[in-house]
Amino acid sequence: MKPVLSVLLVTLAFCCYEENAGDVCPNVVHEVVELFLHPAFIYKQSFQKYDAPAEAVEAKLTVKKCTDNVSFWNRLRVIGTLSRVVKKCNR
Repeated sequence: MKPVLSVLLVTLAFCCYEENAGDVCPNVVHEVVELFLHPAFIYKQSFQKYDAPAEAVEAKLTVKKCTDNVSFWNRLRVIGTLSRVVKKCNR
């Protein structure tokens, strides 16, 4: 869990830099919410609109399997932390 959270926070730090906050943060938020809260089959369907390579989809699904092992309460805590970070980005 700790590496996932670290990657999330670093990604948000880059994405929420002053110049890009309005454009990138909503996409990052949507992606993280899908990763932590949606079932795997719905998460997989979200990649069809991008025509993503099979290797990329499998890599994302591997990460999804890891996040599915995290308790629902802890997933909600990650989403809560994300929302606080985004609020600070959009000030």
